[in-house]
Amino acid sequence: MNPMNPRLIHSKETSYFIISLLFSIMVYFGLIVSLIGIFYLLIGLGITFFLHGLMIGHIRSNGVKLTEYQFPAVYRKVRELCERMDIRQVPDVFVLQSDGMLNAFASRFFGRNFIVLYSELFEMADNEEDELAYVIAHELAHIKRNHMAKSLLLLPAQWMPFLGKAYSRACEYTCDRMAAAYTGNAPAAISALTILAIGRTMYAKVNVAEYVAESRKETGFFVWFSYALSTHPPLPKRIEQMELMQAQPQLFGYASPAFERESFAS
Repeated sequence: MNPMNPRLIHSKETSYFIISLLFSIMVYFGLIVSLIGIFYLLIGLGITFFLHGLMIGHIRSNGVKLTEYQFPAVYRKVRELCERMDIRQVPDVFVLQSDGMLNAFASRFFGRNFIVLYSELFEMADNEEDELAYVIAHELAHIKRNHMAKSLLLLPAQWMPFLGKAYSRACEYTCDRMAAAYTGNAPAAISALTILAIGRTMYAKVNVAEYVAESRKETGFFVWFSYALSTHPPLPKRIEQMELMQAQPQLFGYASPAFERESFAS
């Protein structure tokens, strides 16, 4: 199995991880040297663990779990992507009713990985199989990069609005790149991100170039501040990155827009 292409990792992910790690270590050290600090640290970790456990419990008790007998085609695609991405433990994938929201996320609890696909997004399984594969690959990339475990380690930095959010956005760019590379389908990546912007019904009618161009014109303090406090980059920026990867694959270590895994430079 070939190693992962290192150029898929967004440069700012590594930078912000180091900064966040140093900040978190200083906070942990400051809390540990104080008896009161240790108490607050344990309380904070306990509350975080408890709330996360409640969320996972809700997912497990209400979600529809993909198996070889439940949506077998999508389940096989998950296993195929895991094999391609060298993820040995196939995560549990649940579909959850979401009141029309378009979203998906990866999580981890007690050493067990989960992927949750909101039902509105999962409906892509009907006609947009490649787009759904991209979304699944994006969440698998979070697992591959151990982003959930790292987030727990970097909890103090996550509480810092600008630092934690900047690291999260860099991780999202990395996962976008990895998903496009391992599915080998940049057009499907662009379509999937457009679906997240406007939904399955109208996405095919969107002028993507116009959408991206108009987004560049939206500037000002509140636009910037919204970006600085967001865990995800704006969708037009993510689409731009996929377009760049498709147009200039050599920048990411690939010889063609097909993103053959064997072609990246060591």
